[in-house]
Amino acid sequence: MTVRTGAIYLVGAGPGDPKLITVRGREILESADAVVHDRLISPGLLKLARADARIENVGKAPGGIGPSQDEINDLLVSLARNGCTVCRLKGGDPFIFGRGGEEVLAGRAAGVFVEVVPGVTSALAGPASAGVPVTHRGLSSSVTVVTGHEEPSARDGGVDWRDIAQVQGSIVIMMGVVHIEAIARALVVSGRPSDEPVCIVERATCPNQRVIFGTLGTIGGVAERSTIENPATIVIGVAVDALADRAEL
Repeated sequence: MTVRTGAIYLVGAGPGDPKLITVRGREILESADAVVHDRLISPGLLKLARADARIENVGKAPGGIGPSQDEINDLLVSLARNGCTVCRLKGGDPFIFGRGGEEVLAGRAAGVFVEVVPGVTSALAGPASAGVPVTHRGLSSSVTVVTGHEEPSARDGGVDWRDIAQVQGSIVIMMGVVHIEAIARALVVSGRPSDEPVCIVERATCPNQRVIFGTLGTIGGVAERSTIENPATIVIGVAVDALADRAEL
């Protein structure tokens, strides 16, 4: 596959470790005229860009400070229309809570060629890097991935934790550490057992990765004592203990 000029490539950077980007993703990153990246992209990945490439950090800091999605869309389209090969470097996979779909639509509406390069999502790589299977024969035959960005009381499109509590198999929550105690409480109130195992993986696949374990009844306190922060992946379900040999903190 070739790399075009005047085009936008939505590239999944993977879960954290720069070595986990795909071969196609690296090919585009190394040849791009412009790299438009998220806040949490590894500096090691950015070193792969051409020395003369334009580098734009469009990530949002905590509190939502940063360019709006419309501003990002406009930047991508403008760069492509000026003849650039644009690498839109996004953490994990572009279509897993990455707003990649909106960027594809913006490019198409402007008549710009867009290609999506899938990435390894931390929803799966995070648990795997901690030795936690999200599916396991006889324990979990399904995985539900949900955002934990909003408090359980949020309305207007927020997650309905009553429905989530009824799903079978493992539940994977992205970016939910800030609200983990409230989320755990909402799941228990909605029918999940308070002793259901929970694992939180902070900065998955990176050298400073941390992993903690608990249950829905204890994880709020465990997370607070451990000072776990985002970016983190939370896994809930009996499969958490399938391979684990650990003691709860």
